[in-house]
Amino acid sequence: MHLGFAPDYVDYLDGWERQRELHAAVAEGREPDTTLLLEHAAVYTAGKRTQPEQRPFDGTPVVDVDRGGLITWHGPGQLVGYPIVRLPEVPIDVVAHVRRLEEAMMRMTREFGVETVRVEGRSGVWVLADDRGPDRKLGAIGVRVSRRTTMHGFALNCDADLSWADNIVACGIADAGVSSISREAGRTVTVQDLLPYAEKHLTDVLG
Repeated sequence: MHLGFAPDYVDYLDGWERQRELHAAVAEGREPDTTLLLEHAAVYTAGKRTQPEQRPFDGTPVVDVDRGGLITWHGPGQLVGYPIVRLPEVPIDVVAHVRRLEEAMMRMTREFGVETVRVEGRSGVWVLADDRGPDRKLGAIGVRVSRRTTMHGFALNCDADLSWADNIVACGIADAGVSSISREAGRTVTVQDLLPYAEKHLTDVLG
């Protein structure tokens, strides 16, 4: 389900409210599993484990949210996906859900000739250090599970302005950088370019 893309960016709090409404409906069986796809207006959000020293250095406001993960940014040029899905595993396996989201993002970046990988102990998808710089994160993940149903999800940089990362310790990781599909591919790849591939791979991975 599409919520809004440039120039109609989705306010973060509005998107969060839509998530909560849909989460209740999916958890109660009134709606099928649904993934919300969108672009947010620029915002910093902080997961429950975010430390004070990881917040914006200039005092920029931050929205504190009920997901896992640390602090990150959402905004133009970044595809955000919120899969609201029932987890079939017993017991519930949140890590398996995170791995599925990583797999979907790795398939998405590969469509543009960008090979991404998992990094042990760090969620999301990465390009490993090379002559262009240290390990670089292209896609972040932060999820919450309640009533056997997931919320929040992933954010994958397409052609976002990456200067946002200069103002925080992105995802709490000080010894690595951030990047985008466009930067790694050497050509502009927009959210709209990515969207059909995102829909395909999310469907294939999440079912």
